[in-house]
Formats: sequence, C-alpha cells, structure tokens
Amino acid sequence: MDRLGTSHQLPAPRPEEESGQNPDEAHRFDLAFASIENHYFVNHGFLDDGQLLDNIDAIAHIPGVIVQGRYDVVCPMRSAWDLHRAWPAADLRIVDDAGHASFETGIRHHLLEATDRFAE
Repeated sequence: MDRLGTSHQLPAPRPEEESGQNPDEAHRFDLAFASIENHYFVNHGFLDDGQLLDNIDAIAHIPGVIVQGRYDVVCPMRSAWDLHRAWPAADLRIVDDAGHASFETGIRHHLLEATDRFAE
C-alpha cells in the first residue's frame, strides 16, 4: 500500500501482448497511436474551450455514462464532475483504482457494463 492507502497492481497487459502481436507490429502501433493522440492534442480535440458544456442542451436529454478514473492525469476528475452536473441524464462512474486507459480493469468493466445496458 502507498501513502494514500491504495495497493499497487501490475499494469494490464498491452493490447499487442494479449494478441500475440510481434514487436515490429507493436512498434508501428505505438507510433500510429502517438501520432493520432498528438494530432488531437495540437487541435484541442477539435473543440473550442468550453464548447461541450456551452452546448450541452443539444444532448442533455440523452442518457449516457461518464467513466472517470480517480487517478486520471490526462482528463482531470473536475472535467467529469462539471460534465455530470451539466448533463444530469448521464451516470457518473468514478473508478477508484484506475487512471486514463480503457484497458484498465475497472474502466473496462464500466465501459462494458454501459455498452451492455444501452444495447438492451
């Protein structure tokens, strides 16, 4: 346990480790993924500052699920909280032992749970 009382777990396997992907393919995937992420960062995710919250009325009536990792340093929890307050039709799920990655166990659980719920 660390000073916050949380236990550390080994990170989840990377997608290429689960698929048996060879190292060259994994390297190409990493480069492509980094390029896409950097493109979004440079272009501010193709949204103006505050655009989502400023236009929340367009989706406020649509049910949704916001999945937020407690230790996400990419998307601060404040952003998820502000979105949830503005979008009451959306459930907010805080994952206590997760960061940002969708392959983390808790994040994956809530994403699949939400997908299954909306599929019904």
